[in-house]
Amino acid sequence: MTLPRLVGAFAMQPEVLPAAFSGGLVARLNAGLDLLDDGGRVLAFDDDRLAEVSVLITSWGCPPIDTTVLDAAPQLRAIVHAAGSVRGHVPRDAWYRGITVSSAADANAGPVADYTAAAIAFGVKRALPLAGRYAQGHFAEFQERPGVDGRVVGVVGASRIGRLVIHRLVATGYQVLVADPYLSPDEAAALGAELLDLDALCRRSDVLTVHAPELPSTRRLINADRLRLLPDGALVVNTARGSLIDTDALVAECATGRLDAILDVTDPEPLPTDHRLFALPNVLVTPHIAGVQGSEVLRFGRYATSEVERFLAGEPLLGEVHLRDLETMA
Repeated sequence: MTLPRLVGAFAMQPEVLPAAFSGGLVARLNAGLDLLDDGGRVLAFDDDRLAEVSVLITSWGCPPIDTTVLDAAPQLRAIVHAAGSVRGHVPRDAWYRGITVSSAADANAGPVADYTAAAIAFGVKRALPLAGRYAQGHFAEFQERPGVDGRVVGVVGASRIGRLVIHRLVATGYQVLVADPYLSPDEAAALGAELLDLDALCRRSDVLTVHAPELPSTRRLINADRLRLLPDGALVVNTARGSLIDTDALVAECATGRLDAILDVTDPEPLPTDHRLFALPNVLVTPHIAGVQGSEVLRFGRYATSEVERFLAGEPLLGEVHLRDLETMA
């Protein structure tokens, strides 16, 4: 007797679906699932067919999967998120009901780490202020051209992205420090970094790059006191979340020229167009573009499709999210 196939559905912004699941990915999913509407459109949570769904494939713009939604989906066995964090739409109740949850955060980590490493290289050479002076007729003298060698980078958070950043920095030749309350000295050494407490790290870092999760305990983790610990001329890089840095304190330090900053995230986000950060010649603010963008969104779809295939085959999921980790992950 042939067992009935599991039913799958998409829940995300309609425009994300064709971007993330092109190139035959829908056909691959259809090979193992009965996709509602053949994957041609997303499923609304007030659709009666939600009761049939066993595998829900989510991404950007997925509405919160609250208790009402879970009650309406008694067959639901897996939520596979074709994007990063699941904290905004998957409730703890999903785990309590035995639903497997997976995230494609690994697919997002590489682009963020690459962007961060590029920002550090760009910033360490003081490209922003030197470019501004060049436009005013000053061509940098030899002694004004700093380089990478011998520079110390402090990494705040040995997260998924933080570890990739450490790997790239070590390979480039930076001396790397790391602060993370969940990391042991041996684990840090295995990464090629030296483990320090955050204050000690700030005192020694020519570059401070932030990769901690956004939690109540990490809000303004990099505050005025810690910014003052950084050496003169240090660079602050943030590709994590804006709330991890005290924006007013950072503005005050950068306005004097003592610190430079490259920020892909801010608090608030987006910034008002008249915000002081935009006017500072030693600060670059980009609009949250470090992670997967444009054509890269297909990476999410590929990852999620492979996760669904592993789930259907009874294999471990590479991106499985465990309830025990929910409070400390991004």
